[in-house]
Amino acid sequence: MREPVAGVGRRLIHINTSDRGGGVAEILDNVTRHDEFRGHPTGWMVIDASDEFFAVTKGLHHLFHGREDPSLLEDGAKEYRDVLEDVSVLIESEIRQDDILVLHDPQTLGLASWAAQRGNPVYWHCHIGTLRSSVEVREALWNFFAHDLRAVDAVLVTEPGFLQGAQISRVLVVHPAIDPDAPKNVRIDAADVAAHLETIGTNSMTGAVGTAGRVWQDAPVPDHAPVVLQVSRWDPLKGIRDVLRVVEHLDPRVHVVVAGPDPAEVLDDPEGVDQLDEALQQLHELPAPIRSRVHLIALSAQDRDLNALHVNALQRRADVVVQRSVEEGFGLTITEAMFKGKPVVATRTGGIPRQIKDRVNGLLVEPGDDEAFIVAVNELVADEGLRAELGAAAESSVRRGYLIDRLVRNYDMLRK
Repeated sequence: MREPVAGVGRRLIHINTSDRGGGVAEILDNVTRHDEFRGHPTGWMVIDASDEFFAVTKGLHHLFHGREDPSLLEDGAKEYRDVLEDVSVLIESEIRQDDILVLHDPQTLGLASWAAQRGNPVYWHCHIGTLRSSVEVREALWNFFAHDLRAVDAVLVTEPGFLQGAQISRVLVVHPAIDPDAPKNVRIDAADVAAHLETIGTNSMTGAVGTAGRVWQDAPVPDHAPVVLQVSRWDPLKGIRDVLRVVEHLDPRVHVVVAGPDPAEVLDDPEGVDQLDEALQQLHELPAPIRSRVHLIALSAQDRDLNALHVNALQRRADVVVQRSVEEGFGLTITEAMFKGKPVVATRTGGIPRQIKDRVNGLLVEPGDDEAFIVAVNELVADEGLRAELGAAAESSVRRGYLIDRLVRNYDMLRK
């Protein structure tokens, strides 16, 4: 647990399952740092659990995105409930009677009843979901969590449609946000960008294995080549295979870079290793001339700030940023790229249209529509003026609504 600091007001304690490798961990790192700086008492607890528990919660993750067999709820219920009961015993002595608890995503929702029985105000922040789930999946999920949802004071969510069919007394719409002064978003000059790319290994003929992570490539990224970048976890819902499938149809000058956290370091995402292996297999199956324009990167997060600077450099080097997610709760990597003035091509799914308006501050295509994606990327690569226009509008929209000060104020409301 990040030790709560003394300050004005009641303590707000966030609970999730990872301190690195994803958007929720990054949000909590930024929020708790800002609370500490302002003297607002805050804390962050990370659940340490078994591989079996994380296999169950990965299944929950897919169900919340409308996928997977609902029968896994019955199969995994005992493991899920037993682990969270053990967690409640472990943290009982660390939680004060007047602490306000914020549980993040389905991994921790099962703690709601325990918290409510203690008399603590408890909120569930749902960062994921889909607008296209079947009635069968929705009913199974909400039945499984019915007791937990009755225990929470409110649910915080990016897109209210993610909660369709759930019996919830109060819903608060809260969008994620980025910290403009954090290492991932702070302005860095061209020399620093080049230095970070050298450390990552994209300028190496055969890639690299080092403190920055691992790189797979047949050739380096040329200094002046157009770069199309996707940054995401190695997850089947992120559309990485869709990106790699169409490389040969993109402008032949384009180099495609796909980067994500090293899955060996992301303990709450057991599918990551297999998903990276599948991407590598797809890379190896590409014809040599196409393969020479593709670069896969698994970035180490052992040094959190250095990892963030590496992502920053990759985004600033990119000419076009893409996100071909099949489903997406919101997409903080999209927000980060937009803040840097980059034009984004993303799928019209989940919470993405909350931040991108087609042909206003980015381009939207339907999930799985290869032709539309190819046309959109090639249009941006060919049209520098359009890239600049959409990039400027993107940066402006992030500054208006998606910076960390606004999110901190949203959480502050829970203290009242």
